Order: sequence, then C-alpha cells, then structure tokens
Amino acid sequence: MIGEARLGLLGLGMRAGKVVVGTNGVRAALQRGEIALVIVAEDCSRRTEEKVVRLARAINVPTVTGPAARALGHRLGRPPVQAVGVRDAQLVAGLTDRGAPADARRT
Repeated sequence: MIGEARLGLLGLGMRAGKVVVGTNGVRAALQRGEIALVIVAEDCSRRTEEKVVRLARAINVPTVTGPAARALGHRLGRPPVQAVGVRDAQLVAGLTDRGAPADARRT
C-alpha cells in the first residue's frame, strides 16, 4: 500500500500532467502504453478490477493498492477516485521503493 506521505507526490504529478485519473482514463492510457504504474483504491469496485487491474496485469504494468477512493480523490482535489495511472518513471520511483511496487496487487 502506498503511504500517506508519498501520496502528496501524486498532486505534484497531476499538476505536471504525469498522472491520469479515473477508471476510463487509466484504461485508455494503459491501452496506449502510457502508464508505468497503476494505483487502485483499496475499496475499488469490481468494474475497476475488471477494466483496469486485469488489463494492467496482462501488459505487465505494476499495480499497487492506495487508500480508500474518498481519500485518494481528496489528495487530488477531486471526488472519490478508484484508479490513478502514473506516466512518469521518476514519479513511480518516488511513490514506491526504488521504482518497484512495495506490494503488487494480486488479483
């Protein structure tokens, strides 16, 4: 799980255009090969699991669990968010340990 301290980096990444927010946006960016890491809310819906997590796993994009959708959205100044895609490898390294997900989500 990504810790609260590291989540502050997501807001910076969003302002820099390095983050995609929302299930549909993350799925589309995954299909275009633009995503280096997917963060899903710990309480994400089955739809998000099927559309985002399954696709990320199929194309070998790491997926980690974040906080609840409400907390994740709050950190980004948005309503509840179930999925966030990170485009930038340096941002991924800052969010995870040495660029490798601390706890890859297994589904």
